[in-house]
Formats: sequence, structure tokens, C-alpha cells
Amino acid sequence: MSRHRLFVFAAALAVSGLVTAAPASAGLFGGKPKADAAPASGVTPSVSGNTQTSVTTNLPTMSDDGGDAAFHKASKDEIAAALRADPLAQSAFFTNQFDHAPDDPQMGLYLSNALRALGRYDQAADIAHRVLLFAPDNVDLLLAAARAHIAGDDAFLAVAPLQHVIELRPKDWTAHSLLGVAYQQIKRPDDAQSEWAAALKLSPDNPDVLTNIAMAKAAGGDLAGAEPLLRTAAAQKDASMQVRQNLALVLGLQGKLSEAERLLRQDLPPQQADADLAWLQQASAARRAGSAAVAPAASQAPIRSWASVQAAGG
Repeated sequence: MSRHRLFVFAAALAVSGLVTAAPASAGLFGGKPKADAAPASGVTPSVSGNTQTSVTTNLPTMSDDGGDAAFHKASKDEIAAALRADPLAQSAFFTNQFDHAPDDPQMGLYLSNALRALGRYDQAADIAHRVLLFAPDNVDLLLAAARAHIAGDDAFLAVAPLQHVIELRPKDWTAHSLLGVAYQQIKRPDDAQSEWAAALKLSPDNPDVLTNIAMAKAAGGDLAGAEPLLRTAAAQKDASMQVRQNLALVLGLQGKLSEAERLLRQDLPPQQADADLAWLQQASAARRAGSAAVAPAASQAPIRSWASVQAAGG
């Protein structure tokens, strides 16, 4: 697998409301990731670096013969335990629950989030839209559908759900930020900037929104323009690890490797930090040598990210 990986947007990782254990990446400038791709380090499309536990054995499961004799509706404690599990276990658990209650917005949301975390974006979007037939104004499901479409490189299909969220919650910055990501992906950069400006008006200095704007600049090759935005974002008290890692990326590609290394080692285990630093050193050297393969313009190829680089040899 290539060391070049797709940039992910921080705002798309901020899962609104219910599920925080398994946020999924959603805003990509580049192509559709493989559904069976290995989980990324640092900022991931699955568990966001958190240690996950297995679903406890007393959680509801299907009977061995595929019937529902063993089924019972999960309790709050069982759902909470499932949400602490890895995305694959979540998917199995919430598939069981959803199959028996396909009109339950909560179960549909959890299942959609789990599928998105596994990189099964089309299925995640399908589940969200199926439940939206019963609850068309459910904001969390609308956002889940939009995130799945964006992550699956089908951002055009995310526009309508996000516009509906803005109608329902005009003062929520999240939908504006995600809509900016969608517009950027479908090559409407002016509309993207307008949505991000609206998001910042609602949530000044929001690190996720600033990161989205910065990564749009980086995708166009403007690393120097991206850097101050990322510094401002990283300075916010609620800045995520992804914000810091994107700052490290932009710094490293400009040859500011000492500062990039400090940020790497702040968040990543030593082996991963070493691997990412080695990639940055190579990328920085190639960029200084004028290589078009590093930090390409958006019109040439999708900007890549080391933030998803595997451990050594990935």
C-alpha cells in the first residue's frame, strides 16, 4: 500500500451527538478509500486512536441458526457497552438490533456510524436513508447520510441532506462546515468558502472549520497559507489530534521538521511517529527538489496525507 494517503477533514470527524467512540472520516478531496483498508494511525476512519474493548458476551446476539429466538431489545447498558467496542463488533451488534427495528432512528444511526467507520460508505448511507423514510427531519441521521456520501466520494449526494439540516438548525455550524467539505469535493470552491465563513460566524475560531479551510489551501498547493490557519486551530482548547497532525504535515512538507516531529510525538506512539517522520523527510526533500508528486495541485491529483500512513512498512 502506498505511503500516500488521502487528506481527511477534521469537521467530518466530529460526529454530532450520539456516537463519539467511533468517529468516521468524511471529507476527502481524493478518491474513495477501499472498504477493507487497514485502519490508519493517528487520525483514523474508525476509532480515532481510542482503545476499544470487545462487546461483552451478555449482549443480544442472533441465534446460531440465524433465527431470532435469542433476540431481545438491547438495554441502555448493553448499548453503552457496544459503543465501547471496535467498529466491526458494533456493526454486528447494531445490525442485529436494526434488523428487528428498521424504523428505529437510534439503532439506524449507530449502525450507519459503525459501517462508515469500517469504510463501508455506501451501506452506511443506505442505512441512514432507509431510516430517514420514517424520520425525515432527524438531524443526526441527515448528518450521518451526508458524512457517508462525502467519505465515499459521492459528495453531490450529501448536499441536499446538509441543506435540510441547515433549514432545521440554522444556527448549527456543523452542517455549514460539512457542506463546505461537500462543495469543495464537487469543485465548487467559492460555495465551500461561503459555507465555511458561515460556520465561523456561528462558531468563531472553530478548529474543525479552520482546518477545513486550511486543508483546502493545502490541496491547492498553498502550504504557507494553510499554516497560520492550522496554528490558530491547534491553539484552541478543543482542538483534536487530527488538527495537530495536519499542522505537523503542513510544517513537515515545508521543511520545518523539528516542529513537525514535536507534534508527531505528542500524539503518536514512537514507532508510528518514526514512520510518519521518515515519510515527511522524504516528502519534504522531494518537494524541495521540485517533485510534482508532493503536494500536487487539486487539479492534478488528490492531496495526500501521511496522517493515515501505516506503521513502518505501511
